[in-house]
Amino acid sequence: MFWVARYSNAIPGIGANDKRRFYIMTKERKQEIIKQFATKEGDTGSPEVQVALLTERINHLNSHLQINKNDHHSRRGLLSMVGQRRGLLNYLREKDIERYRTLIKTLELRK
Repeated sequence: MFWVARYSNAIPGIGANDKRRFYIMTKERKQEIIKQFATKEGDTGSPEVQVALLTERINHLNSHLQINKNDHHSRRGLLSMVGQRRGLLNYLREKDIERYRTLIKTLELRK
């Protein structure tokens, strides 16, 4: 429990006895992403929404790993999420190349 107590000052609302993970995407942020990338009303499962949510988590985890270079457990989770996102992007590219290109441009995934 040392790591939670050590970093509890960095994140408001997380105390030494709190067993939640460091980064919990708020409902508001998640709804904002879903609303931005949804293809129709009530859409939460389209590849665009899934990729956008994964990208948000990947970006946060990336910044965490820049600070905590030896956190290999989180690095493994990051690689898993990147692979999942890659699979969704491949699926979208095969199904509809224009939706793929729009998503890539919006999320700025390619330089």
